[in-house]
Amino acid sequence: MDENLSEKEQLDQIREWWREYGWYLIGGVVLGAAILYGKNQYDAYQQSQSEAAAMLYQELTLAIEDDADSDALRLLEQLRNEFPSSPYTDQAGLVIVIMHLGNQSTRGAMDALRYTLDNTSDEPLALIARLRLARLLVSSGRHDEALALVDGVDPGSFSARFSEIRGDIYYAQGDSEGARAAYGQALNGEQSTILDRGLIQMKLDDLPAAGVPVVQQEVLTEDDGG
Repeated sequence: MDENLSEKEQLDQIREWWREYGWYLIGGVVLGAAILYGKNQYDAYQQSQSEAAAMLYQELTLAIEDDADSDALRLLEQLRNEFPSSPYTDQAGLVIVIMHLGNQSTRGAMDALRYTLDNTSDEPLALIARLRLARLLVSSGRHDEALALVDGVDPGSFSARFSEIRGDIYYAQGDSEGARAAYGQALNGEQSTILDRGLIQMKLDDLPAAGVPVVQQEVLTEDDGG
């Protein structure tokens, strides 16, 4: 502001500036307050949603422990409907697999894993679901489906486990050389330290000599660590 102006002239300039720009200033303040309020409200909503999903997940795990299968399935459906993007829903989809396997329902376990695989946005969890589903497919004799499930996928930090399951699939198909190569990749990969190296070495030792076909049979498996 020009210091040579009189006090009255300076005041008149301030009033003129306020008439022209004052509403923009007020609007900016109001907008900023609204955004802050909205963020706080959103954070509070997210927290309440997370707590509600966590409670349902806890109820589901207790229902499984109590062999209340119908209650567990109802709670899983509620989680999927009300909290489809919650990590608790993803975890519930894996936990329900235990119930299905305990009831000798391989189909139910596979369906639960496929649902989680198709709907989760958690990439590591999706890889765990893929590995577990592949193992169930192998144990069910659906070797081609299992191989298609693990091929063409970026395994990330699960590369060693994917190599191991490929070895299991090739072994089950009677491809001893394919199994040997896959088990070798599992043992020599960057993530091999997370594997049961003794088990994989046992699988390698059980393979016939080069050129001798494998009789199709079940393979030794371990949990995928998820």
